[in-house]
Amino acid sequence: MLQRTAARLACAACLGWIVSTIPAHAEEPLMSALFADHGVVQRDRPIEVWGRAGAGEEVTVTLSGNAQKARADAAGHWALTLPPLPAGGPHSLVARTSSREQSVTDVLVGDVFLCSGQSNMEFSVRGSLNSRAEIAASANDRIRQVTIAKTSSTTPRDGVDKPLEWKRASPETTGDFSATCYYFARELQKTVDVPIGLVVSAWGGSKIEPWMSEAAMRSVPGYEAALAVSAEYRVDAAKAAQHWGEHWQGWWKSQGGVATGREPWTSSDDRSKWTPAPAELTPWESWGVPALSSYNGMVWYRARVKLTKAQAKQAATLTLGQIDEVDLSFVNGRAVGSSPCCGERTYALPANVLRAGDNLVVVNVLDTYASGGMYGPAEKRALTLADGTKIPLGAWEYSISPDLTPPRAPWEPTAGIGMLYNAMIAPLGKYGLRGALWYQGESNTSIPEGRRYQALLTALMADWRRQFGAKLPFLVVQLANYGPVAKVPVESGWALTREAQRRAVAADGNAGLAITYDIGNRDDVHPTNKQELGRRLARSARKVVYGEQIFSGAEPLSVTRKGSRVAVSLAEFTGALVVYNSKDPAAFELCGAEQGSCRFVSAQLDGDSVLLSTEGVADPRRVRFCWADSPICNLYDGAGMPVGPFEAEVKP
Repeated sequence: MLQRTAARLACAACLGWIVSTIPAHAEEPLMSALFADHGVVQRDRPIEVWGRAGAGEEVTVTLSGNAQKARADAAGHWALTLPPLPAGGPHSLVARTSSREQSVTDVLVGDVFLCSGQSNMEFSVRGSLNSRAEIAASANDRIRQVTIAKTSSTTPRDGVDKPLEWKRASPETTGDFSATCYYFARELQKTVDVPIGLVVSAWGGSKIEPWMSEAAMRSVPGYEAALAVSAEYRVDAAKAAQHWGEHWQGWWKSQGGVATGREPWTSSDDRSKWTPAPAELTPWESWGVPALSSYNGMVWYRARVKLTKAQAKQAATLTLGQIDEVDLSFVNGRAVGSSPCCGERTYALPANVLRAGDNLVVVNVLDTYASGGMYGPAEKRALTLADGTKIPLGAWEYSISPDLTPPRAPWEPTAGIGMLYNAMIAPLGKYGLRGALWYQGESNTSIPEGRRYQALLTALMADWRRQFGAKLPFLVVQLANYGPVAKVPVESGWALTREAQRRAVAADGNAGLAITYDIGNRDDVHPTNKQELGRRLARSARKVVYGEQIFSGAEPLSVTRKGSRVAVSLAEFTGALVVYNSKDPAAFELCGAEQGSCRFVSAQLDGDSVLLSTEGVADPRRVRFCWADSPICNLYDGAGMPVGPFEAEVKP
């Protein structure tokens, strides 16, 4: 993750805008960085090519004997369309002006897929099962990958910061390929015999929201405040921090159980809830406090500093040292800054924040993975006045927060609004794609987030289709099993997110789902069996992208009462349904209308249906299957594809 303060992010965004609007330098490549040696362009469709030249310059582009011309606008931007080509190559792609020429060699024409999401999409072949043998046997000139560098922006960019490099699959390069995409391409070529290009644009730990444009986010209810603050941040970062803090405080108070006037960021908060922190601050897992030994969540820190009247009138800077992972920092109850993982925090304090006498500095720290907290040298935590006086911040206290999932600042690279879309999707322009692979959701698995993920995924698919074409197919990886095994029916954010993914795909009409709950690792969020995932994605692509009449996982067709039992009718599967390692299917639940009313029930396979006993459930309203963080299920079809998790209403 980036190690920047909010102020640095704002500066970076400004610099990105300046770079994108200056006239093209004579040595700048004429074509977008995507058009590079060994690249792959989409077959059988008009080929969009674009780039930068001098204002008003005429640009001629030639590919496989086809030439087209365009004239750069006042800002130097130009674009043109070349006629379609069949799969093949290699070709040379050449752009010329009256004074310059750029030649791109070894260009193949085939099918291009965009691979995006979080760390499981980044996860390399080097980390997958049997990787040494897989890499040694990976030479394939017709599978090529380009990786978009991790970066973020508060505004959409029209290009990337650094040159891009297309790499051909080989023992020297494949180890760094996205395992999901590489194994998908390798499996797909068994039935689709064309070159395959993989454009990998992914960032570990990212939520779905930063991958969506602001326009797309406006279509999803509940993000109005974040969108308003995001717009303000581009103009005045300090004001945006204050207003975001006010929104965050409103969210905290809405959670219930918080007495007004006794919030953690106020001096009147209940002192009995606070404990002295170690004098030498380290990640909280190392403090020897049992409740923090493996804790992921929020912890509050606070310290007091006394100022004279003259000191309080000065401008000042708050420094907080290293913080892992996300902070929201307050001075005297006012939010002064929020930054993502994991660098030093430095916040300029607006006027009228400090006061004579006692001043309260409160820092909320959110950690979602591995170590968390404030740490590093004590001298890094201080209040520095305009006259150079440095006042240390010590005698820190801490308080463990309730288990809550807070809203994230809209300028966070991996959790904000549009930050990754702007810098890692928008610059791809209208590059020709055959489809998009989406492997994300692990960072959106709280129960509240799971409930809105369907709307977000639906909006993301529509958003990217506005850029890449209305018919762009999506192949979505459903979340794998991760976390504890349930002994009784549970409410699961992971299950809610899986159901949201299933419903978004089912309602789309041009999307497919790869089910993975049986090939993960409940102790590791990064499953290594990416080979089977590639097989399932390729199978889904054969249906959704290439129109084969095959299936990639049974779907519930209907759920109805049948005498004293409930009948679940299944469809869209290959061969006959089969039960593994048991006589009867497992992991079926019947539920009443209320939350917490679900009960495991016995099930019997009956052809294309599963019959559920209603014993112990007086009025079944819903059926759930494979509903847990790490479900253990045993119902498959004749092609070895698992019946996917689902929740459905019981019809009379």
